[in-house]
Amino acid sequence: MPTRSTPQKKIDDHAFPVRVKFRVPKRGFGQSYTEMYDWLNAKVGFGGYAKHSEGHAAAFYFLDVETAQHFIAAFPQLELADGTLSRTYSSPAMDAAVDAGELLGVCNLYSITKGQAAIRALFDGITDATGNLQPLPEVYPDYHAPVVANMEGGRALTMMRWGMPSPAFALKGKRTDRGVTNIRNTKSPQWRRWFGEAHRCVVPFDAFSEPYNAPGKPSEPVWFALDETRPLAFFAGIWTRWTSVRKLKDGETTDNLFGFLTTDANAVVAEVHPKAMPVVLTSMDEVETWLTAPVDEALALQRPLADWRLSRVSEVGNSQQ
Repeated sequence: MPTRSTPQKKIDDHAFPVRVKFRVPKRGFGQSYTEMYDWLNAKVGFGGYAKHSEGHAAAFYFLDVETAQHFIAAFPQLELADGTLSRTYSSPAMDAAVDAGELLGVCNLYSITKGQAAIRALFDGITDATGNLQPLPEVYPDYHAPVVANMEGGRALTMMRWGMPSPAFALKGKRTDRGVTNIRNTKSPQWRRWFGEAHRCVVPFDAFSEPYNAPGKPSEPVWFALDETRPLAFFAGIWTRWTSVRKLKDGETTDNLFGFLTTDANAVVAEVHPKAMPVVLTSMDEVETWLTAPVDEALALQRPLADWRLSRVSEVGNSQQ
C-alpha cells in the first residue's frame, strides 16, 4: 500500500482530492486491513490511491468520487471518522459550494417505464421532442432520459443527459466531467443560478433505487415507488445547456443536462439509506408550483415525502403504460 509520509500530505491533497477516513477500532482493523489491501490492489491498483495514519483514524485518498464511494460500500462494518456513522466521505478539496452527498449521489438509479403519452396527458399544450420514447427500466448517471422543462419555445417533454455541471474544485486534475446527479445545498452559488423558472424541470419516474449494504455482502439495489403499481411521479429538478467533456472518446460536447433535488430521508428510505432521498412531487399542483412559482415558494417543496406515500417494491415494472 503506498503510504505517504507526513511532508507529502499537502501533495496528496491535490493529487488525490477525495478522502475516506475510517476510525480505527480499539483492537485495530484486524482482518479488515487485509481485506482493504486486497480490494485496493484489485480494484484501484498501485498509484491510484494514497494512505495516511492519523492517530485513531486511517485516511485513504482517491482520485475520484466514484472510487471512494465503492470503497466505502465495500466495508460497511467500519465507522467513518468524520463525526457520523452515515456512509459518506470528506474531501480536503471540499468547500461550501457542494454538499458531500451531492458528489457521492443519493439516487443514482431510477426507472421510467411509462410511455410518453402518459406523461403528455398531464400537461396542457406541451411539446414532445422525445421521438419514439422506449421504456427505460434502468436510468443511470450520464444516461439520456425524458424531462419536462420550461424551455425557450415553451414547456416541452425532451431528452436530457443526467448530471449537472460539476463545480470547478471537483474537476481539478480531471479530464472529464461526469456531472452531479443530486443537488442538496440550494444555497450554493453553484446551483442558485439555475433555480429561476427558466431552468426548473421535473423528471418523470415510476421507481427509484437506493443501494443497500449488508455487512459482508455486495451492495444491492432496493427499489421504491408510490405503491406496488408504480404510478407516475416526478422529481423536482433543474437543467442547463452546457459544453464540457463528458467522455474522452467523445471530446467536447454541448448537452442539455439535468439533476434533481434531494432532502432528508423519510422513515421508509432511511431503513436503506439514512442520509437522504430525492425530492418527490406526487400531485400536479406540486409540479406546477415547482415549474412556475417564485423561488422561495418552489424550494419549500424540498422536504421528505410522507412515509405513507412511499413503498418498497420488489422489482422494476417493465410494461409501458
